[in-house]
Amino acid sequence: MGAKKLFFLVLFFWIFVFGNAQDKLQYNLKEGDVFRLKQVARQDITQELDGASHEITNDIKGILEFKVTAKLEDTYAIDIVIKDLLMKMTSSMQGVLLDVQASQLDPENVQSRIFHSLLNNPVHIVMRNNGDILEVKGGDSLVAGMVRASGLKEAFAVNMLSSSLKNEFGSEALSDSYKQMTFIYPEKEVIVGDQWENNYSGELNAENLWHLDSLDGDKAIISGKAKVKMKIDEPATSMVLDGTQNTLITTDLKSGFILNMKVEGFSEGYSTLAQMDGQKIPTTISSLVTYELIQ
Repeated sequence: MGAKKLFFLVLFFWIFVFGNAQDKLQYNLKEGDVFRLKQVARQDITQELDGASHEITNDIKGILEFKVTAKLEDTYAIDIVIKDLLMKMTSSMQGVLLDVQASQLDPENVQSRIFHSLLNNPVHIVMRNNGDILEVKGGDSLVAGMVRASGLKEAFAVNMLSSSLKNEFGSEALSDSYKQMTFIYPEKEVIVGDQWENNYSGELNAENLWHLDSLDGDKAIISGKAKVKMKIDEPATSMVLDGTQNTLITTDLKSGFILNMKVEGFSEGYSTLAQMDGQKIPTTISSLVTYELIQ
C-alpha cells in the first residue's frame, strides 16, 4: 500500500473514531468543591387596564455559593447559601416599591431585616449527576426566619407574609428555581449536533429541548428552547401566562458546572387582583437572567 493511501486511510479512521466520539455530559463533583455564581436578573411586567399600561420592573443581583458536602454513586448533597442579594422593584405608577441590599442591614427597615436573614443560611439539596434536583430541605425554615426577622406580630399580617415568601423561598419553590439552573444534561451520551429533552414543573412549567452546539477544549456550549407555562397564586394577586424561553450555556467539561448562562424569556396571559373581584388583566412578562461563575 502506498504512503499516500495509508495516510488517507489513517485520516479517515481518525475522523470516524474521534470526530464522532460521544461525550457523557454530566456533573463530576467532589466532596468539598465550592462554586460561586453571580446572578443578574431583570424582569419587566406590563399590565393593560382600561387603556393604560402599568409597568413593574424587578432588578435582582445576587451571589450564590454551592458547596458539595457528599458524593454518592449518581447523586450529590449540596449546600446552597445566598451570600448577598440586591433587589429593586419599581412601578410606573407608584415609584420604588422595594430597594434593599441584604448585606447592608438597616435594623429600622423591615425589608432590610427580612432579606438580611436570608444570608448564610444553607439550603440542602440532593442533585443527580444530570442536574435534576430530587430533594430540597431548609427552605421552609428560611421562610420562618424571614418572618421572625420582620418583627410582625399580628396573625393576619404574619400569615400573608409567610404565604408570599413561601412562594419564592419555600423548599418547593427553591427546588423549581435551582432546577432551572442545573437540570441541563441528558441521560445518554451525545455528540455535537445531538438534541435531548427534559422538563420541570412548579410555578414555571417548562418543556425544554436542548442542543449540544459545540465542544471547545474543556468547555461545552449548549443551547436550549422551551415552551413555558407560568402560574402564580398569591393572596393578593395571581398570574397565568404562556411563553417561550431561550437559553445559552457554557459549561466546564471537567466538573460539569456552568461557567456562564443566559436565559431570555417572554410570556403573555393575564393577571387578577383580589381587590378587583378577579377581573382578568392582560399581562406580559419579559425577562433576562445571567449567571457567571466567579473564579
